[in-house]
Amino acid sequence: MKALIVDDEAHARTNLRLALFTLGWEVAGECAGAAAARSFLGSGSADIVLLDVQMPVESGLDFALELSRLESPPLIVFVTAHRGHALEAFDVHALDYIVKPVDERRLQQALERAGRLVDQRAAYTRALRGFVDPLPGYWTELAVRSVGRIDRVNLSDVLWIESAGNYVELHLSQRTFLHRSTLSELERYLDPAQFLRIHRRILVRSCQMLAMRQLQEGSHELTLAGGAQLPVSERYAASVKTRLARPTPPS
Repeated sequence: MKALIVDDEAHARTNLRLALFTLGWEVAGECAGAAAARSFLGSGSADIVLLDVQMPVESGLDFALELSRLESPPLIVFVTAHRGHALEAFDVHALDYIVKPVDERRLQQALERAGRLVDQRAAYTRALRGFVDPLPGYWTELAVRSVGRIDRVNLSDVLWIESAGNYVELHLSQRTFLHRSTLSELERYLDPAQFLRIHRRILVRSCQMLAMRQLQEGSHELTLAGGAQLPVSERYAASVKTRLARPTPPS
């Protein structure tokens, strides 16, 4: 497995090269910036890019986002002296984020995780394509990213979706996924025949709707087939009643 080192500091590149050699990785190349790395990848290849965040001319974060859009993107591990960009790093689909000075055991953990994903490169690429460049039309699945992995979630398995700030919680029968999106953003890509908003914070899969009862004036509660009970806003009560009164299209 081959690694490309991208860092504007020569001693940092040397340290990473020696660490990679010790851990059994081949160094495909070393670059002092994004432009040189872009040129290298145009004619060469690497399974993983060890990338600094703050570099002259072009940020490592911007370059990582560009790499994620390649037909066969390399894995990205940020290696940086700056702690404050970890959340941004995962927003551009990084596999890991290591803070300098590099601890060899910490680097080894990241490389082992990368090695496992390299063995599953086709699945990783397919998942990343779905996350970065979703197909037009209503979505049938989501690529849900967490630290060190990407899960594909079939929307037909989702019982309800609930807002959690800049994230949404995807509630399945056995577990809950946290997905980076607002509820309104996600709703645009969901089939309205399959998902219905019942509250400003909640979307429900229509086929899971079992019964609604009024608790008090302006307050309702929806029971799902699995037993979950969710609040229904007065604003959406009429549409819930209408949907309950007619057959739900098959998934």
